[in-house]
Amino acid sequence: MKNILSVETMRRSDAETIAAGTPGRELMRRAGEAVFRAAKWPGKTAVVCGKGNNAGDGYVLAALMADSGIPCELVIPGGDFSGDGKYWFDRCREKNVPVRLWKDTVDFSGFAAIADCIFGTGFHGAVTGEAARIIDRINDSGAYVVSVDINSGLNGDNGMADKAVRSDLTVSVGSWKPGHFLNMAMDLMKEKVNCDIGIEPAGRAFRLMEAEDAAAAFPPRRHFANKGTYGYLALIGGSLKYSGAIRLAEAANAAMRAGAGVVKAAVPGSLCPAMIPLILESTLFPLPDNAGEMLFSREALEELLRNVRTAAFGMGAGHTEETRKTVRYLLESFPGTLVIDADGLNALAEILKENPDALKNAAGRIVLTPHPGEFSRLCGKSIPEIQREGVKAAETFAAEHGITLLLKGPATIVTDGRETWITDRGCPGMATAGSGDVLSGILAAVCAGDAPLPQTVAAGAWINGRAGELAQAEEGPVSMTAGDTVRAIPRAVREITESE
Repeated sequence: MKNILSVETMRRSDAETIAAGTPGRELMRRAGEAVFRAAKWPGKTAVVCGKGNNAGDGYVLAALMADSGIPCELVIPGGDFSGDGKYWFDRCREKNVPVRLWKDTVDFSGFAAIADCIFGTGFHGAVTGEAARIIDRINDSGAYVVSVDINSGLNGDNGMADKAVRSDLTVSVGSWKPGHFLNMAMDLMKEKVNCDIGIEPAGRAFRLMEAEDAAAAFPPRRHFANKGTYGYLALIGGSLKYSGAIRLAEAANAAMRAGAGVVKAAVPGSLCPAMIPLILESTLFPLPDNAGEMLFSREALEELLRNVRTAAFGMGAGHTEETRKTVRYLLESFPGTLVIDADGLNALAEILKENPDALKNAAGRIVLTPHPGEFSRLCGKSIPEIQREGVKAAETFAAEHGITLLLKGPATIVTDGRETWITDRGCPGMATAGSGDVLSGILAAVCAGDAPLPQTVAAGAWINGRAGELAQAEEGPVSMTAGDTVRAIPRAVREITESE
């Protein structure tokens, strides 16, 4: 587990470290040295600086290059310096590091590398004027680009940008920030590393889900155990129009391969003949239906859920009043862990309009798995608002309603409003129909125990993302399907359970 700090928490942590006796000038030296060591500099380097402390890191970097015999030039906007930055700029002048002004820079031809030190993590808004021109030139240069702390132009809290530097390597300084993972970040950073420079977090941290954290969701299996030890769960969904959704959640026993003991696939009865050839390890539970659309039946659901620890509902269920009735019943009556996805989320959005306390008063633990569009319908915010607010929107909703929220995206946010995890596993090939259905099957399995939900749910997201990465490595980002992700789940699980 690694800490992820909001921009404000990082700023406060930096200030408290300085107040405790570590001079800002020393922290700047550590940051520049960390960046220098983190990258392999291929030759002549342009160190492009802005006006703030991030520029100071660049001046340290340029001084170290001069000491190491790496040809470099400083490219700066003018004579504006922070106090500590001016100290390190003067050291560069003493070492005869050449200096060019932004306005005199036409292009970066002749440079093998560019160090991007224009803006730090505190930048927000749109890049304009000379800075916009410089960023365009960096992106068009063909040079090896290293961004210091974060790619200039990228918002450190939400990973959004109108214009930003594209880096080969981003070297985060102190702690990761949400903007290193969310929204556009993965498209702007080929690689990223974090360097600790001795700043202790002064406030609440988010957590980055890593392999060892995900492994906690898979305790060693005992010999003195049976199938019931590892959880009965129900996957409920499907309709004639969307039969593939529930089949994917169950396909290749996606949930059982993620650790469940017994899986009940509950589908509209008329779909059962199509499901029977696909069912081997799971059991099939027919639900009342009309022409392939599920009908609400209290009696059928009571029978289905009698010994079930975890239920996942909504995959392909259809946007109908019967779906809404089923969600209401599950919220009011199911005492286990309930994962609501897809059509279940759309039904829930309508239920919350009528009864804002429906989640707060639920009988069991609730996990919601929306993408930004579904979350927009749940919380009433626009998708751009959700993207801008980053973690805050997810935490606020989860705390208000007393649930665990998994907000999908290039990186996944999982929070109950008090504890927040970010999972950065996944790949472009997963942007295909059915990926969310596979995730629901995995989540139903890993949540079958009594472990705290935020970390467990984030572990399920990690397994799903890692399985997708393994599938993409074999099939490529264009041709892979959600079924390929299912087939890779056992390898993703083995990676973490056999490495302990």
